[in-house]
Amino acid sequence: MCTAATYKTKDFYFGRTLDYEFSYGDEVTITPRNYPIRFVEEGVRETHYAIIGMAHVANDYPLYYDAINEKGLGMAGLNFVGNAHYHETVAGKDNIAQFEFIPWILSQCATVKEAQQLVERINLLNTSFSPQLPVAQLHWMISDREESITVESVKDGIKIYKNPVGVLTNNPPFDMQLFHLNNYMGLSVKSPEHTFAKGLDLKEYSRGMGAMGLPGDLSSQSRFVRVAFTKMNSLSEDGENASVSQFFHILNSVDQQRGCCYLGDGKYEITLYTSCCNTDKGIYYYTTYDNHQITAVDMHKENLDGMDLIRYPLITEEQIRRQN
Repeated sequence: MCTAATYKTKDFYFGRTLDYEFSYGDEVTITPRNYPIRFVEEGVRETHYAIIGMAHVANDYPLYYDAINEKGLGMAGLNFVGNAHYHETVAGKDNIAQFEFIPWILSQCATVKEAQQLVERINLLNTSFSPQLPVAQLHWMISDREESITVESVKDGIKIYKNPVGVLTNNPPFDMQLFHLNNYMGLSVKSPEHTFAKGLDLKEYSRGMGAMGLPGDLSSQSRFVRVAFTKMNSLSEDGENASVSQFFHILNSVDQQRGCCYLGDGKYEITLYTSCCNTDKGIYYYTTYDNHQITAVDMHKENLDGMDLIRYPLITEEQIRRQN
C-alpha cells in the first residue's frame, strides 16, 4: 500500500510513501542524459532528460518506483492490484512494458500536457522484466507545478483522469477515490457549528473537532481522504526547509507502523521509505522506517551528461543527534 502527494509553496514538491513488507534493495538513482535507455519494443533512447528517483537497479537498469526529471515533471507508480490490466502488442501504438513506463515518460516530457499526449497513444504491455520480477499491477500519478493526472491501464484500455487534489493511493480506481471525498465535505479545520438539534446544549470539548469523521484506518481509500484533507489544508513558510518539513508531515499522516497491518507468516506492512522531491531544484529527499533524519541527494551536483547510473544506497539506520 502506498500514498503519493504533491505540495506547492515557492517551489513544487512531489513524493510518496512506499508501504510493503520487505525491500528489494532500493537506491536513490540518477539516470544521466546519455545513459542509453532500452525499451522492449521501442528501441533505445540514447539521449534524454536526466532523471532522479527511487529505484531497484537490476542488470544495470533502474526500475523506478517514483522519480522526477530535470524539467520538473514527477511520476510515481502505486499498487493497483485486481484492477490493473496490461495487453499484448498493438500495431500503431507506443508499446511500452509496465516497468518502462516511468522512464518512457520522464525521459522525454517536460510537462503533464506533454505526458498526456504520449499516454493517449500508449499501450502498456504485459511483459515482465525478468522471471524473478513479475509484472507489477500499478496505476500512476504524473504531476508538474500546474496540474496532476492519474493514469490507469484497465481491461478496456488506458484511462486518464484529471487529479485536482494531487493525491493518489491504491484501490479503488481513481474516479471512485475522488468521488468518495463527497462523504467528507463537512470536515473543517475550524471548530464545528452546533446544528444537531434545537434545544440541546451541545458544546465543543476539544480542539480539532471540525475534523471529526476523518478516517484513521490504514485502508487505501481512508488514506486518500486523510492525505487529501491534510494536503489541501496545509500551511507552511515557503523556504526550502519549511516546505520539505511540511511535506513529510503531510505524508506522515498515513505512516504505517510495524505490527498494525498483519499479512500472515509473521510479516507486517510498514512504510519502508517516504520521499519528497523538489522538482524545481532536482533534489530528492527521503526518510526510511528506521531513519527519521531527512537525507538529500541533489541531481545537479552530479555529472548529468554521463553515461552511467549514479546510485546512492539508502541510509537506513536511525540517526540521533545527542545534545548531552
